[in-house]
Amino acid sequence: MIKPLKICKDIYRVGSSELTHPYDCCVYLIDADELILIDAGAGRSFEQIVANIKGLGFKTERLKTIIVTHAHIDHIGALHEFQESLNVRIIAHELDADAIESGIGVGAEYYGVNYSGCRVDVRITVSETLLKIGNYELGLVHIPGHTPGSIAVYIDVDGERVLFGQDIHGPYNRAWGADPVKAKISLQRLIDLKADILCEGHFGVFKPAFTVEEYIRQYLDSV
Repeated sequence: MIKPLKICKDIYRVGSSELTHPYDCCVYLIDADELILIDAGAGRSFEQIVANIKGLGFKTERLKTIIVTHAHIDHIGALHEFQESLNVRIIAHELDADAIESGIGVGAEYYGVNYSGCRVDVRITVSETLLKIGNYELGLVHIPGHTPGSIAVYIDVDGERVLFGQDIHGPYNRAWGADPVKAKISLQRLIDLKADILCEGHFGVFKPAFTVEEYIRQYLDSV
């Protein structure tokens, strides 16, 4: 059985389609003194994600924040349970926040998931911002294309830049609300961040830096 993965100092993968539930995106955990989740899975594996966090030796009371990369059900399904059970704050871009709160357009029907909307506590309204949480400063970057309010997160750990790019692979289909023109700009922006480690939304972890660039560029060239 696949176990939670330590990616580097203070960063772990605690959920994925193989680790928790086939519908889940990759769910990443940052230990910044307080705990931060990047995304929350599709909603059928809340208890397993919590168990994985505990299995790494962390107390769930330390989990204070979930940063949502975009409003698709495989990334937001468990937000309501985390908010209700652990009183976490939820951070998302304003352009995807309404969907997170209402459930409209998140794709729950395609997964057979009953999605419960939840409050977005912090709405990102700028192109890029720095957020100080515990021991780290996180960069939040608006990368429209996959959804209007998609964001990426980056953090510098021991001289290496870790990028939570999530659904770099797309899809970038206009029929599903994507914008290929904006996607090309966003993908180039991710390349320009010069990350050493990429934590992607469904296909795992890529490193070193030249591998990260190659991975992103293949989608940039195909959009």
